[in-house]
Amino acid sequence: MNKIESFKINHLKLEPGFYVSRKDGDITTFDMRFVKPYSGSLLSNSEMHSFEHMFATYIRNSEISEDVIYFGPMGCQTGFYLLIRNADYNTVLSVVKNTLKKITAHSGDVFGNSEIECGNCYSLNLDAAKKISIQYLEILNNSVNTGVYEE
Repeated sequence: MNKIESFKINHLKLEPGFYVSRKDGDITTFDMRFVKPYSGSLLSNSEMHSFEHMFATYIRNSEISEDVIYFGPMGCQTGFYLLIRNADYNTVLSVVKNTLKKITAHSGDVFGNSEIECGNCYSLNLDAAKKISIQYLEILNNSVNTGVYEE
């Protein structure tokens, strides 16, 4: 059986950042890595769920909204996948940073915070989404973002 692409990355060396995980035709999968694997720190369910609601809503209302295919959490609780059609790395990175800024400035409820709109709205917490948005924006602003996994 062939190994999938994401299993070919040495997760022991993987640092938080913004990476191109793979390209499939005109669709690019971005690895939004918030936490270093095996560092003793994982994203909580509330952080992931709340951030997912906020980020997905804002990016699907951004200037690249027509090209957003998917946004969702990694099962390992270290980040998220963002799939974009016709992606330009620097444009997507800029939109991601702007989206993080919008989350940190958001007031009011988490988007989709009702039993009608969400399957578990009781775990949503705006402060949790803001916290990891601030942390990830700091990572992106203080890193050399090449989009390439370091070997």
